[in-house]
Amino acid sequence: MSSPIKGDDYMESKGFKRKLTAILSADVVGYSRLMRDDEEATVLTLNKYKEMIVNLIDRNQGRLVDSTGDNLLAEFVSVVDAVRCAVQIQEDLKSENEELPDNRKMEFRIGINTGDVIQEGDRIYGDGVNIAARLESLADAGGICISRSAYDQVKRKLNLQYEYLGEQQVKNIDEPVRVYKVSMETEAKETIAEENPPVQIQDKPSIAVLPFVNMSGDPEQEYFSDGVTEDIITALSKIRWFLVSARNSTFSYKGKSPDVRQVASDLGVRYVLEGSVRKAGNRVRISAQLIEGSTGNHVWAERYDHDLDDIFAVQDEITRIVIGAIEPELTKAEIRRAKMKRPENLDVWDLCQRGWWHRFQATREDFAQARQYFQKAIDLDPQFGSAYSGLAEVLSFELMFQFTDTPVEHGKKAVQTARKGIELDPEDAMAHLALGRAFIVTGQPDKAITECKTALKINPHYAFAHYQMGTAILFSGRPEEGIPYIETAIRLSPNDLYMGPFLSRLGQAYLSLRKYEKAVEFSREALRHKMTPWPVNAYEVSALGHLGRREEAREALSELLRRKPGLQLSHLKEGFIPVTPRKIEDFLEGLRKAGLPE
Repeated sequence: MSSPIKGDDYMESKGFKRKLTAILSADVVGYSRLMRDDEEATVLTLNKYKEMIVNLIDRNQGRLVDSTGDNLLAEFVSVVDAVRCAVQIQEDLKSENEELPDNRKMEFRIGINTGDVIQEGDRIYGDGVNIAARLESLADAGGICISRSAYDQVKRKLNLQYEYLGEQQVKNIDEPVRVYKVSMETEAKETIAEENPPVQIQDKPSIAVLPFVNMSGDPEQEYFSDGVTEDIITALSKIRWFLVSARNSTFSYKGKSPDVRQVASDLGVRYVLEGSVRKAGNRVRISAQLIEGSTGNHVWAERYDHDLDDIFAVQDEITRIVIGAIEPELTKAEIRRAKMKRPENLDVWDLCQRGWWHRFQATREDFAQARQYFQKAIDLDPQFGSAYSGLAEVLSFELMFQFTDTPVEHGKKAVQTARKGIELDPEDAMAHLALGRAFIVTGQPDKAITECKTALKINPHYAFAHYQMGTAILFSGRPEEGIPYIETAIRLSPNDLYMGPFLSRLGQAYLSLRKYEKAVEFSREALRHKMTPWPVNAYEVSALGHLGRREEAREALSELLRRKPGLQLSHLKEGFIPVTPRKIEDFLEGLRKAGLPE
């Protein structure tokens, strides 16, 4: 079988060539009616408007491909130029139409897509063109619709607004197309789009705990207010009758002042808990208020002033009152289940919160700092299981990010440390997930699955547990079974700070399944998020290599080598398994086709 590259050479020898281009398709709304009412006037107006459009295409570095009847087809090297041109077209034609009576106004609708096309002479063909035409048919009179691929290129480069219209099934295109409407409001100051419709509010009592605000006036105390918030989230999440938004979703609102009703709609919850923490010397003041999401009404509010020695009692009190305010019938036994195992020394808790803060920064230096904090906590209280889980997490991440020169020893220590955390607190879901991750990074996915099952049994609504389960199943060689777990994690926590890793796992899974278009899509989406490691660049490069999209593959490879200088295929064979072992050769072959040296 000929390789994709040889196939392209063959096409070029026959006068065809493939290329990536931005396509603009336009036609007249109600053209048949206009012709029926007055053919002569319609033709005169059409010719005048076409001349204006062609001039604008030329001025925006575009090329007219076809102009048959009331249709126009043009291509641009830059999708930014294509969208800018489309806006100018609609603005100029709107001014021209003001001179015409309502029944003679001639309005165009425009669709823009960026995609792979076949060029023969001056003509272009392919799905890239067909999608642009379908987008045109979805646009309003005088409006513009663009595809997801076009939106990704322009969303931060033009002073426009965009409205997400959802996934649309269009004629002769197998998969739904994500469509965005371009706002024609010239005063727009920001880009907006809603790809995730409001999450359906569940039947069970549901709550989101927003990050408590640090009122101490000292940025160094951020870890303390974050720790208070996380403890309350953890306590609430252990109650099986509750649905609690994931920590990473609610922390996406940190440093903002969101409308509580919008938060409730975004996260699909009935209630929102917000508050503040002021720490001074050995005293702490915690204020909290529970708000009904649909109305914004306050259900309960309270302020606590206590010595730091009583901090855990305050957290338990807040948790108890929140539970009682939402679900009075919850039993005392369920409330007791919400209490975490506490350290004997407040300094231990303090050190762990600092460790978790640094762990979430996801840099080599922060991982090293986090390790030191967790180890200090263990030295102070060897019986506090959460400290071991935190340390195991950091060790696993350092191994996964290749931030260690002793990977084998690092992996063994991660497993041993995570097991100690479970031994001390077997009901801590995070402890089981820490061991699960350690098993994943040391190549023991079947053992990881067992730990993830336990974590999900303890807390079935834990988004991170679903993600970890999907990852473990993926690495065991069953990507089809792993994908639904990862998709569930995304549904449970749509604003998760881990969205980059969530999406990267989907890209990885589709690469394993040889669904290369989807692999490219999800890998690129992942790379727009924080905490997305360099291997995701490799997924994108490999998929593009298999697709034979040489120009895109070269650009993606350049970015991969920028993030991982000197990378070669031999490095991946020896020290890194980025897809399931059964598919490693497919992965390497795609990189080879893209030009990664041996």
